[in-house]
Amino acid sequence: MSAAAPPPALPITFRPTRTRAVLMTVGVAVVIVLTAVGLLLESLTPGEKASFIVTGLLFFGVLALFCRPKVVAEADGVTVVNLTTTRRLEWAEVLRVNLRPGDPWVYLDLADGTSLPAMGIQPGIAKARAISDARALRALAERHGTGGADGARD
Repeated sequence: MSAAAPPPALPITFRPTRTRAVLMTVGVAVVIVLTAVGLLLESLTPGEKASFIVTGLLFFGVLALFCRPKVVAEADGVTVVNLTTTRRLEWAEVLRVNLRPGDPWVYLDLADGTSLPAMGIQPGIAKARAISDARALRALAERHGTGGADGARD
């Protein structure tokens, strides 16, 4: 990361928008297809038809859960929203922001010695965007927290 690049303005939300778009598109398509199949097959009972629709909606619900991750950076800290958990951190708790080659998402090294996955920044189908977002979050952590630039890596 260049030392001259200023951190982004706060508040800012990082999320995998391309991944979300793909997941929601697939989810809607599955609901439409299963609903159409369930309704068009005349040999099915009403309960079987309903099971097709419910299965499509359940599948959509799971994909919507996968769309939940985000990282929200604000002046007083960062909120990491993963699949089923949300964790609020003060900037001083974030020592490093890491996105190493092969990592599925960003990891935050915390002051308590643990590491927290931040699934809202993931290289998946938008690697350049994830690297840019990781650098922006790193710049914010360095500016507002106690972490040093020496631990930040791509």
